[in-house]
Amino acid sequence: MRVLRVGEDALLVEVSSGDEAQALHAELLRRRARGELPVREIVPAARTVLLDGLADPARAARDLAAAEVPPAPPRTGEVAEIPVRYDGPDLADVAAHWGVPEREVARIHSATEFRVAFCGFAPGFGYLTGLPPRYDVPRRATPRTAVPAGSVALAGPYTGVYPRSSPGGWQLIGTTRVVLWDHARVPAALLSPGTRVRFVPVDAPEAS
Repeated sequence: MRVLRVGEDALLVEVSSGDEAQALHAELLRRRARGELPVREIVPAARTVLLDGLADPARAARDLAAAEVPPAPPRTGEVAEIPVRYDGPDLADVAAHWGVPEREVARIHSATEFRVAFCGFAPGFGYLTGLPPRYDVPRRATPRTAVPAGSVALAGPYTGVYPRSSPGGWQLIGTTRVVLWDHARVPAALLSPGTRVRFVPVDAPEAS
């Protein structure tokens, strides 16, 4: 673990893996809830956690340097269900990479319970983990200039859903009509770090 000072009242904590980042994020949330960590925001990323608005950054840095972080506990609470039609233009490529028929991609993906590791890239975009490492897929060699909103996509160890049309290099395996970001909703983002997610298949593809 490496703790870096950021500005006057923030710290950036670097760890060696996504699992460690999720565990640290969960532990910091627990400490804040117990009143042990006066902080305005706790923002996880792939291998970092940002603490912004600390009352005493120097003390927080000392505490973090000496901290033993337990594994992230199992997530409780409701599961966000996202209906998805597995009809993406890269479904065949993903199936070939996994060495399975296209229909099996839908089965494997929809049978997995995901967890939002962190958010970024665009408002409402969550980086979801849950698939075993053997299902990691590379990004496209040539990114698309416009990925439609609602595209369900894979890249590396992550699944994501594009909340709006934007350029992107992820592998598109399906589509959903669920609105990921809505200014009129409170909160505006459907997904937040730690949220449990399941994809529910609709109009499953024909056997191939």
